Amino acid sequence: MLKLLGRALAIRQVDAGSCNGCEIEVAAAFGPVYDAERYGARLVASPRHADAVLVTGVVTHNMAEPLTRTVDATPRPRVVLAVGDCAADCGMFRGAYGVVGSASDVVDVDLTVTGCPPRPEQIVEALRAVTRR
Repeated sequence: MLKLLGRALAIRQVDAGSCNGCEIEVAAAFGPVYDAERYGARLVASPRHADAVLVTGVVTHNMAEPLTRTVDATPRPRVVLAVGDCAADCGMFRGAYGVVGSASDVVDVDLTVTGCPPRPEQIVEALRAVTRR
């Protein structure tokens, strides 16, 4: 991706309905200890500026359309990452009344990072795998 883009991988994070555990670990992955930016990944505020979408949490009924719109607004080629057990397979919230499903039930997911929540090292390694593509 770095060769294709010629710059850092820009990532738009979407919380589709999580408990915020994964967001804390994503923040740690971009913090001074793990520093994901040194590997060529950075967070951006707009999907139009992004090359990848990082989804956390189960997809709730209220977030299904915003998630779809965010992914659609991200220019191609793009990568979609599902981070955490809830984004990967709904985790303990499978079948809950407010849940549409996992991220892959709503959008096409390219890479999954499991864990509840995943460790910052796992998130950084997944981002490194994307930047090496």
